[in-house]
Amino acid sequence: MSYPRVNRVNEEYKKAISQLLRTELKDPRISSMTSVVSVDVTRDFSYAYIYVSVLGSKEEKESTIEGLEKSAGFVRREMGRKVSLRHTPEVIFKLDESIEYGVNMAQKIEELNQNKSSENKKVSMDEDDNNESGLE
Repeated sequence: MSYPRVNRVNEEYKKAISQLLRTELKDPRISSMTSVVSVDVTRDFSYAYIYVSVLGSKEEKESTIEGLEKSAGFVRREMGRKVSLRHTPEVIFKLDESIEYGVNMAQKIEELNQNKSSENKKVSMDEDDNNESGLE
């Protein structure tokens, strides 16, 4: 069941944390290619699960998540200042690889389409050769 207030808080947190990542976090471990995919605040506002996507190598992803986890207290304090709630949720960062998975799947589909089209061209060329030699 969807709760409208929780959805509004999720969107506010997403906007505010995205801005915070871009402007205020100065940790060198956090990659510049980090984006907030979604935020999921629990119904009782005790936890905020922040799903981030990092474009880069596995080491960059690990170091970015480590840097974000170390800065969770700072993020929570700043979120308490920016979003006015009675209780500021505890921030938990999670890596979201769905964007990379989607890009990977799109590449595989494109590859299959190219292979299929090259096979179709080859078959049609073979048929043309057969037609020219009178083998029909």
